[in-house]
Amino acid sequence: MKSLIRQLIRRLGFDIVRYYPSAFERAQAIDNRREGSKILKLLTLHEIDLVLDVGANIGQYAKGLFQIGYQGKIISFEPLSSAHAQLFLSSRNYPNWEVAERGAIGHANGEVEIHISGNSESSSLLNILPAHVNAARKSAYVDSEVVRIFRLDELIGHRLADFRAPFLKIDTQGYEDRVLQGASGILPQIKGLYLEMSLMPLYEDQILFEEMLRTVNQMGFSLYDLVPGFFDYRTGRLLQVMGTFFRHREDS
Repeated sequence: MKSLIRQLIRRLGFDIVRYYPSAFERAQAIDNRREGSKILKLLTLHEIDLVLDVGANIGQYAKGLFQIGYQGKIISFEPLSSAHAQLFLSSRNYPNWEVAERGAIGHANGEVEIHISGNSESSSLLNILPAHVNAARKSAYVDSEVVRIFRLDELIGHRLADFRAPFLKIDTQGYEDRVLQGASGILPQIKGLYLEMSLMPLYEDQILFEEMLRTVNQMGFSLYDLVPGFFDYRTGRLLQVMGTFFRHREDS
């Protein structure tokens, strides 16, 4: 009988699915065997409805979230002209994906020079160190361009009232702490963070893993997940990790 009713409803263009009233139940229902289930569970559990994708490159992170089932809004930020053009093209197939005007994100508004690496992904506002280039030859700088730079809180702060639980992703090759400084006006509204963190100096004047953990903890966030990132292919040494953080829980 249930099968017959469902067939009739589907003919009308609808379907019957199980309703999960709470965020915990929705997160629990995600199949652990599903690709990307860990981050999808975390975003679902914390009811994330907006991801600010700072340092988007060509959209790998945002596209990955949509492909694993994230259904909220994503706004991507990217300074490189070539990467920004590809990012915009990638976003066109996803109605909830918005690409902001081209520019860097940091602790002050103005103009800056960004160094362009051979692999694009290692491009940075900071000077790259030999340890990075020796571990990944294509990370060497091959060009540069001048770009506008914005404080995130001034650029996007007026938009956050439309969202319940924003999540801030920062992958800016050593510039993460400056991005956080420029987001100070909206940090109280941010429910979670995703940060790239270096275990040894790869860029001049960057802060490392231990200091970043302390900084983020003082901002009110706890570490929920840590994923290995960039290795030195010659030695196998881990050089970078990606951390996911959410607001401290009162019961933890």
